[in-house]
Amino acid sequence: MLGRRGAFLASFGGLWALYGYGQLVEPLPDTRGIQLLLQRGIPLDAWALGWIICGLTAMVCAVLPEGRDWLGFPALLLIVVPWMLAYFVSWWPLGDNARGWVTALIWAVAAVPVIVVAGWREPPRPKKLE
Repeated sequence: MLGRRGAFLASFGGLWALYGYGQLVEPLPDTRGIQLLLQRGIPLDAWALGWIICGLTAMVCAVLPEGRDWLGFPALLLIVVPWMLAYFVSWWPLGDNARGWVTALIWAVAAVPVIVVAGWREPPRPKKLE
């Protein structure tokens, strides 16, 4: 049985992996927001694989007990933070993407629960009633 942390890691890990898969099969039509990342020599396919790997890492960590599941939380942040920052920078200061701040804010809101849940302790399991 997954605890709260495990359920969170499984759901967000699945979301990240599916987002990455979506980038592989149907890449973003408008890459203005992530041009900063793409110009660093890492193609969108590699970023998509990064999303998948980070998501799968979180999903594997979901089944581990508290204390051993820690790697899943930075794995989720590892891919979303550069994505969020690239969208923000595409809006300001570069000015290439007028709606970059919206996407950056969406990814920032997705990152906040990762940080919050990483600090949660699992509640003690109830004793079996006989």
